[in-house]
Amino acid sequence: MASLILAGHFGLLLLLCFYGAHRLYLARMAKRLYKPLTPKYHFDDLPVVTVQLPVFNEKFVVERLIKTVTELDYPTDKLQIQVLDDSTDETRDLIASQVASYKQQGIWIDHIHRVDRRGFKAGALADAMPLVAGDFIAIFDADFMPSRDLLMKSIHHLADPEIGMVQTRWDHLNRDFSLLTKAQAIMLDAHFVIEQVARNQSGAFFNFNGTAGIWRKAAILDAGGWQADTITEDLDLSYRAQLKGWKFQYLRDVGCPSELPVNMNAFKSQQHRWAKGAIEVMKKLLITIWKAPITRGQKIEASLHLTSNLSYMLMLVDSLFFLLPSIFITGQDRLGLALWIDLPLFALATLSHLYFFMMGQKLFFGRVADKLIYIPLLMAIAIGLSINNGRAVLEALFGHRSAFIRTPKLGDAAINKSLKPQRQSAYASVISRWGDMIELALGIFYASFLAAAVYHELWMVIPFLTIFTAGFFFAGTESIKERLSDRIRLKRT
Repeated sequence: MASLILAGHFGLLLLLCFYGAHRLYLARMAKRLYKPLTPKYHFDDLPVVTVQLPVFNEKFVVERLIKTVTELDYPTDKLQIQVLDDSTDETRDLIASQVASYKQQGIWIDHIHRVDRRGFKAGALADAMPLVAGDFIAIFDADFMPSRDLLMKSIHHLADPEIGMVQTRWDHLNRDFSLLTKAQAIMLDAHFVIEQVARNQSGAFFNFNGTAGIWRKAAILDAGGWQADTITEDLDLSYRAQLKGWKFQYLRDVGCPSELPVNMNAFKSQQHRWAKGAIEVMKKLLITIWKAPITRGQKIEASLHLTSNLSYMLMLVDSLFFLLPSIFITGQDRLGLALWIDLPLFALATLSHLYFFMMGQKLFFGRVADKLIYIPLLMAIAIGLSINNGRAVLEALFGHRSAFIRTPKLGDAAINKSLKPQRQSAYASVISRWGDMIELALGIFYASFLAAAVYHELWMVIPFLTIFTAGFFFAGTESIKERLSDRIRLKRT
């Protein structure tokens, strides 16, 4: 039994090392290959662009969104704005009033309201397609605030008839709101500064991020249109379009400000959707990718991209069933194992991800020293998310369908620290209260073993146990605290 436990632990660590090594490869590629992209051609006459704004119960940000888009620096007779509204609350009336006002000012804007959320965001985008006047479609989620010149900086890249989509970089309006938003910003920066750059400039497939990008309408239609059989319709369409031969471009130097979730449950919901959706797309397209007439390198990178969230499941299985038994099976002999096996595997499986995040800060900001203090927090959050995201992966693998849970946007309250963020019961995380309790229980469980390790002077395992204890405690207690706060607030209203 002891041999099986150790084999399971080290086997899972080896698989995690594989994904860690891939992160190191991406960081190296982004550093080596990056160069600013300039349009190959320019439009002599600017084309009509349709801006689509998919919203659902976005009362805190929708007016800001519409105002920002109407101020885009683009000819008004060539800028069609569609507010794709599935709202069931007062957001619908706010949009109707604002759209009517802008129409009177001569703005080309329409309010398209659906009475149901069939297909969720993908359904709204698909239903609006027959009403699109432009050959190009820019999409912005409710919490984004595109700069006035974003379209003019991006549209000419689509003058190349081979380009099907242009993606811009996400910036963060509330990066410094809290420790949670600072950690999220570092994680997302690495995606946009390393992953997207490395994949795009090495010729691999990369994905539209669901917002802050411009599509060629013909590419959407050629790829089969928006489909709602996964909850990451953006990733799904991206791969289908590139398999059809369309090329994408990523503009690292064009940023689009957006809002990060300020609540743990909102963050978990977002992460659950991204992790589950990626595995759903993997199931849907991986075989097609390997049969497609593309290079072997593109196939391998696509496979690593679409399967990367399996690492959460591997981490979850190891932390639940193998890590602790392996520590106490080896007892005092742990020193030798730690030096020769655990430490190298841990470094490649875990520290590689931290290097990935820090390199993102280095490449983007030109410095990293002031970000090093967040390394323990990043490690703790990664561990804490293993229950939430591991569950998402398992749901996708076993075909469990779930609704598209939007990430709450809170507007000024998510940016101004003097305002208290409002939490709505409708924004409940897709992870159940039982999930929060499991995280808290694991935090207590690991804390007890941490105490035992200190008592038995197993110094080499204390860093492992400390990270796991902190991660599960942080994820569980923050979620429980938010739920209790919501309950108290609802009782008072």
